[in-house]
Amino acid sequence: MKKITIAIDGHSSCGKSTMAKDLAREIGYIYIDSGAMYRCCTLFALQQGLILPDGSIQTDELERRMPEIHVSFRLNAETGRPDTYLNDVCVEREIRTMEVSSHVSPIAALPFVRAAMTAQQQFMGREGGIVMDGRDIGTAVFPHAEMKVFVTASDEIRAQRRYDELMAKGEAADFQQVLENLRERDRIDSTRAVAPLRQADDALVLDNSHMTIPQQKQWLLDKFHEAALDIDNDESLFVDAWCTTAKVNASTSIGRGEAKAIAVGGEFFHFHPIRLLNGNYLSESDLMKDRVLLDEEL
Repeated sequence: MKKITIAIDGHSSCGKSTMAKDLAREIGYIYIDSGAMYRCCTLFALQQGLILPDGSIQTDELERRMPEIHVSFRLNAETGRPDTYLNDVCVEREIRTMEVSSHVSPIAALPFVRAAMTAQQQFMGREGGIVMDGRDIGTAVFPHAEMKVFVTASDEIRAQRRYDELMAKGEAADFQQVLENLRERDRIDSTRAVAPLRQADDALVLDNSHMTIPQQKQWLLDKFHEAALDIDNDESLFVDAWCTTAKVNASTSIGRGEAKAIAVGGEFFHFHPIRLLNGNYLSESDLMKDRVLLDEEL
């Protein structure tokens, strides 16, 4: 069975990380917590004094020091789940505090932070066989993911889950403060200029407000098997787009069953038509990419 890429997006405190970890363990995939990566950037900024008492961020200095931020994940033998490491130090507990939660959305909204983390995420998932959760995985990081899920739940239920999580860790928490923080994070995440939180057009919607964990697990497993079966039937693969140069009239698209040509970088290229997974045909923007996802050559 071909290994696929699974993108799980959604609002904060929907249980995305828990369900993604459980699904990855169940199907033998690698789990990558993209939210933890942005929390690591936030923790780094706090530790280095780059977030001032009024909440403002020293963006120029943070951008200059981004190369110092190295995020990795290592399996915890006791829990059976991966822990997050910032510069080779386990920070799994530190990145889950309310202090980090209160600052992570503004940090994650910075274009240079998103660019750096997106590049790391794409590198981690370049071969498939991963489950990654976050805010923009299915829309920006892996727009061609074979399985996309958008998770949601009511504000109050999400706040209660987060409150219970903090209390279980022995951390002081106020429910109203948690609820307000959650709503503010939703607002920032959904309105930021770069890769905002939104549901991908082809994502499956999972409202787990009133679902039990076993019900949620079964739903995800069923959808995974459906997606994996579809890919096996299509015999999809990554191949390089190929072309031959030809001095012919340029066209802006490739039609069904016929060869066309497109002007790219001032040169004319003759492309043989190929069909993408989503059923569409190559556009000029697709041809600008180094690789395209195909399921067959026509």
